[in-house]
Amino acid sequence: MSFTPDPAFEFDLLVIGAGSGGVRAARMAGQRGARVAVVESGPLGGTCVNVGCVPKKLYSYAAEFADAFEQSRGFGWQLAGTPRFDWATLKTNRALEITRLNGIYGNLLAGAGVELVRGHATLTGPHEATVNGRTLRAKHVLVATGGTPRVPDIPGRELVVTSNEMFDLPEFPQRLVVVGGGYIASEFASIFNGLGAQVTQLHRGEQLLTGFDGDVRRFIAAEMRKAGVDVRLGAQVASVARAGGALAVTLANGEVLPADTVLYATGRVPHTQGLGLEALGVALGDGGGIAVNADYRSSVPSIHAIGDVTARVQLTPVALAEGMVLVDHLFGPRAGKPRREMDYAFIPTAVFTHPNIGTVGFTEEQAREKFGQITVFRADFKALKHTLSGSGERTLMKLVVDAASDRVVGLHMVGAEAGEIVQGFAVALRAGATKAVFDSTIGIHPTAAEEFVTMREPVA
Repeated sequence: MSFTPDPAFEFDLLVIGAGSGGVRAARMAGQRGARVAVVESGPLGGTCVNVGCVPKKLYSYAAEFADAFEQSRGFGWQLAGTPRFDWATLKTNRALEITRLNGIYGNLLAGAGVELVRGHATLTGPHEATVNGRTLRAKHVLVATGGTPRVPDIPGRELVVTSNEMFDLPEFPQRLVVVGGGYIASEFASIFNGLGAQVTQLHRGEQLLTGFDGDVRRFIAAEMRKAGVDVRLGAQVASVARAGGALAVTLANGEVLPADTVLYATGRVPHTQGLGLEALGVALGDGGGIAVNADYRSSVPSIHAIGDVTARVQLTPVALAEGMVLVDHLFGPRAGKPRREMDYAFIPTAVFTHPNIGTVGFTEEQAREKFGQITVFRADFKALKHTLSGSGERTLMKLVVDAASDRVVGLHMVGAEAGEIVQGFAVALRAGATKAVFDSTIGIHPTAAEEFVTMREPVA
């Protein structure tokens, strides 16, 4: 399929949003010879680069050092003096790195011949948008505006912060209350606990991380408590108020918790407001995201959407993949390559709690519902490092196997570098590896990862 620009339009593709998905789609389209413009009012890179996965992982690394200093004693290291954490230094160094990444994104767009238009875009027709008084006309429009944190309407709502503000708080919070039980809430609870804050995490549900494997949920809650996070389940916030120079969080049971900062991480919603979607008749789905078909086309044929704004799978690598699939659909695949297709099965993900979580495939609960008869293999152990470190941290590893086919359909880990380990095993699950293939694979000794290929006895 060869692409020919349409002379009736100024652009072949207009992208609204310069996050990971939008930038990837714009670049790939530009490399196909399409005339592309990207509209963005904020820093390039979107949530992931600026207030999401990148700074979060950097802060997660920072939080690991406190334990590393303490654990080093068991290996013969003697520290001179007490290590001291400086919040301002971490913020400054993070900001420098994010600025560097913003520049790289700009260079990538320029290198692909993409025009960057600064400002807020409002769709004024199926093929056009207005930005600062300029009308941009394009054959295809892509909405890739991502999502934004949601804070419920409670008394004192104006006193809380969201994940967007956590990386640049003016002062380090000695007492942090985190409201929420999802991965963002759990990650920030772990991170700030590691950095030295007194952290209380409140979740109204019966366990953290709804949607994850049940064993993983129970295990990480226990490990976080062991590390010092005060995890409270079945807890509801009634109000937040000022109390002198601090904050007071009143729970539904009447208990009052003092806090320097209250983080609400109770979910994210698609960023669809102010785009003019309703006036054009662009349909929204149940989650408030733009409803799209398999080719990412909305109810208005010229308008497409990818990433978090569709409320499908809210992960940066998914948005990147969707962007490439869309470009292949609109402008043809790369020379000599087949058209890309998107498959949402066996998407690996990590949660950067302490310890980390890595997971791919079905949870035990999902597998029982889908396959009926399954076999479960599970290991819970102290990693070799902690035989000398003095830490009580343990590691959980779990395989879920479809009994009929012997295929490994779920793989889950809680432990050091879980994301790094599970990424490799995700390839095996995508390829349809059976438990017999796992069993015949030689492990690397001594590693935690080898446990995935040495588990032989199923649990009851």
